[in-house]
Formats: sequence, structure tokens, C-alpha cells
Amino acid sequence: MTKSEMDTSIITKGRYTYIHDVKKGPPEVIDVHHIVVARNGAGVVKFCACAFLFAVICFLILLLLQGKPVAKVLWSFTFAAFFLKQMLRKQVEKGSVIILPAFGVQLETIYRSGRTVRHFVPIGKILKPVLNECVTPVTCYWSLSLILRGEEELLLVFKELYPPVSMLVPIWKALCAAIDNNERPEMQSDCDTRRFTPKR
Repeated sequence: MTKSEMDTSIITKGRYTYIHDVKKGPPEVIDVHHIVVARNGAGVVKFCACAFLFAVICFLILLLLQGKPVAKVLWSFTFAAFFLKQMLRKQVEKGSVIILPAFGVQLETIYRSGRTVRHFVPIGKILKPVLNECVTPVTCYWSLSLILRGEEELLLVFKELYPPVSMLVPIWKALCAAIDNNERPEMQSDCDTRRFTPKR
């Protein structure tokens, strides 16, 4: 694919980077949106400190049991490695929204452990994408969700990421455009990109 066949835009804010790829080619344009989470140096240090502390605790517990000291040390670091792996399984590296015109939307979550979770939603099942402002006792953030036909609950696009609203709006607009282009004459979408003015 040549450079002329791909249009890419990038926005970076805090630890999040938004990458928009428009891949032009047969049969149709594929609209790809990525939210990448940068590695935090302080988070890596905290992660290693927790793993070391866990290994020490396991070693102290194993001291109470009878056995060889070398075996206890090995078991301690085995438990620590398992603990590290479980923590890595939960750390998200990238979330992607792949819009396939006339087919649907594929949501992808890539974890730092290498595990990838994919969820495909047919375009005919999506009634409307919505931006919600979520308020908790300690914070306030925006989330992007899909209202699905026949489903009572909203489908969160980024379940474990909290990117700024400036990165969610382009994805929301692209989803609205995909639904409007695919809707049938008897159906009406109330996605109006002109009404939304996000707080900065």
C-alpha cells in the first residue's frame, strides 16, 4: 500500500496517543482508529516493586513449611513470575476500532502480555453510538458506547481505557457516518455531529 492510499493523523495527550488510519483500496475504504497507551516509567517501577514484595512474602510463608532452602527460593520466584504474568494480562497496550463499511465494526483490545480480544458487531445491529460523561466520587471521564438492537445494556467501545474526549469524538463521528451511510430508508439515525461540543 502506497502513502497516497493511506491517510494518517495522530493526536497525543498525556499517556494516550490516538492514531487514525484510513486505508483506501478495493473493495472499500477501511476506517481504523487506535488508542495506544504509553508505558509509564513510574508504573514499571511500581510493578517490579510489587512483584519483588510478593516474592518476599511467598518466601516468608514458605519458611514456615519444611523443605530445602533452595526449593523455597525457587518456589517464591515461581509465584512472583505467575503474579507478574497475571498483572500483565490485565494491562492494556492498545484499543482499536475498525470500521468495515457495509459489514460492521470490529473492536480489538491488545494487552501487554500479547493477548488480543476481538469483538465484531454487524453494522445492522448498531442503532447509535453515544458519548457519555461518567461521574464518580473521585473522577469524571468520557466513554464511548454503542446502543445495539435487541440489547438492554450499552456496549463499551473501550472497556479498560479512559482516553480524553478529544480522541473519542473522531471515532464517534466515524461511527455515526458509517451508520448513516448504511441505514435503510425506514430507519432514521439521530447522530448529529454539529450538536456536540465537548468540554476541554
